[in-house]
Amino acid sequence: MIDISVQGLVKAFEVDKNILDGVTFEIQAGERVGLLGKNGAGKTTLFRLLVGEIEKDEGEIVFGTGKRIGLISQIPKYPADYTTEDVLKSAHSRLYELQEEFERLGEEMAAGAEGDTLTRYDKALASFERQGGYEMDMDRNRVANGLDISSAMREQLFSTLSGGEKTRVNLARLILEKTDILLLDEPTNHLDLKSTQWLEGYLEKFPGTVLVISHDRYFLDTVVTRTIEIDRGKAVLYGGNYSYYIDEKARREAEQLARWEREQVEINRLSTRAEQMTGWGTGNKKVAKKAKAMRSRLARMERTERPTGEKQLKARLTEKSFRGDSLMAAEHLTKGFDGRVLFDDVALDVVGGERIALIGDNGTGKSTLLKLIMGEEHPDTGTIKFGPTVKKAYLPQIIRFEEPRRNMVDTLIYELGASAQTARNRLGAFKFHGEDVFTPVKALSGGEQSRLRLCMLMEGNVNFLILDEPTNHLDIQSREWMEEVLEDYNEALLVVSHDRYFISRFATRIWTVENGKITDFQGTYEEYLRHRAQVERFAQIEKHKAPKEKKPGRKKGVSVERQLAKLEKEIAGLEEQKAELETEMGAKASDYEALMALEQQKAELDTQLAGLYEEWETLAEE
Repeated sequence: MIDISVQGLVKAFEVDKNILDGVTFEIQAGERVGLLGKNGAGKTTLFRLLVGEIEKDEGEIVFGTGKRIGLISQIPKYPADYTTEDVLKSAHSRLYELQEEFERLGEEMAAGAEGDTLTRYDKALASFERQGGYEMDMDRNRVANGLDISSAMREQLFSTLSGGEKTRVNLARLILEKTDILLLDEPTNHLDLKSTQWLEGYLEKFPGTVLVISHDRYFLDTVVTRTIEIDRGKAVLYGGNYSYYIDEKARREAEQLARWEREQVEINRLSTRAEQMTGWGTGNKKVAKKAKAMRSRLARMERTERPTGEKQLKARLTEKSFRGDSLMAAEHLTKGFDGRVLFDDVALDVVGGERIALIGDNGTGKSTLLKLIMGEEHPDTGTIKFGPTVKKAYLPQIIRFEEPRRNMVDTLIYELGASAQTARNRLGAFKFHGEDVFTPVKALSGGEQSRLRLCMLMEGNVNFLILDEPTNHLDIQSREWMEEVLEDYNEALLVVSHDRYFISRFATRIWTVENGKITDFQGTYEEYLRHRAQVERFAQIEKHKAPKEKKPGRKKGVSVERQLAKLEKEIAGLEEQKAELETEMGAKASDYEALMALEQQKAELDTQLAGLYEEWETLAEE
């Protein structure tokens, strides 16, 4: 069954310049599709057309009958006194209406009402139960915890939240509404790693259809099963996730280039032959006729478009080779704000050439640690010392320039002392060309400002490069370009990032900020994930395992009836434990860590029960 059908879609915002120029694709029910393309290719325009925010110029959009569509960026208007909790509860508005209805009918029956009151009461109650009415409070808490919507934020007026917080709350509302088709526009932009992983787990089990725009390549690899690229106004289809798309696109472009080259050889051969025959055909009608036929053949030939490909840039960070064993050493480091300790008694060291990823939930102190290293903040206790020849360079999350009204060329001239020609050459290497280099810095996007600042760091002879969320505002092409620049950098790198693809590509060491401590793991990101999963698994086992009496095995000679009775007793005991767990889950639904542990216990009980049920069925047949 087709959930989304788009045929010949055309949209232009300027005369004779179609941003979408005949986009055509279909998405089957239950598919998870990634929508890719350069910034400005028309991805968000396509989403706005799908939900009817803007009108199409040509084409057709058809959805599956009765399917409900949800778009994160389409945030409804709420009353001024609505809290975040009110917004989350609005996802269950129909359930609250049913609850009010059967409660009112119950009061009428208690007062002696007759007629069809009981029938209407039973119908409303059954509908409430079927749609998950008794689980809605637990669902709301589970989703809010998963997306890091704190209790304090839930009490806050929705109108006072930041744009990113509103987007996160709106994502939670869409999930709670159990929308049939989810249109996700950069859903991980305002999520930390834990929330992103929660969202991935949710989407893996989501029964509906997902169409997602994202620059998070790890997320795309995990979630999507098919890819659509918007390229020059058309939809190009790929049957796999992001990694498949990259390999398949390279293969197609290589094949297209080879075909174009063969055609060029044939075109040149025919053109040369036609010119020769034209010269020979003077006064010879037969030869002149052949020359004309050859030119007609040339005109009718199908021409393969030469693949454009991305222009490879030659930007390079200039390094200063570090001499010595210890590049940086921190001892007994403690830092806190307003009575809250971010980390306590931390000891860290960095040696030359290491590539360290600093990860952790939002608000745990990652950016603060970078500021301590750069001397922008001072520790409450402890010291940070550097080797004698260390030269640091820092790319902060929020980029600032001395004079934002200056254009890019003047910024390099005044802040770096570069000549005008050197400034233009360096800007060109960082994808700033032509008249664009005279754009005022304040008019640049966040991603362009990050690129400009990295351009300015380039010639600094650095041997300790520190980056705070360097890919946050970049599209996929710009992220890959930055990674290529960093590939050629062989000195120490310390980076704060939620971009797991970036971390996976570079990190050889992981620092995790958690519970006031910084855990140091020597290894790649994949090795860290495996280690973390193993540690958590052992911790859960130790935390929840209780000493159990050794159960005697099934004895030969014991009657089937007695074995069945014993099995039924075991099943009843486990089901009682499961009911108690579910009650506890409802009570602790606002405690994310406790809820995850209880869900793990419930999953283990379900596995045990499945085995006992199977054994019971076998014995019952005997």
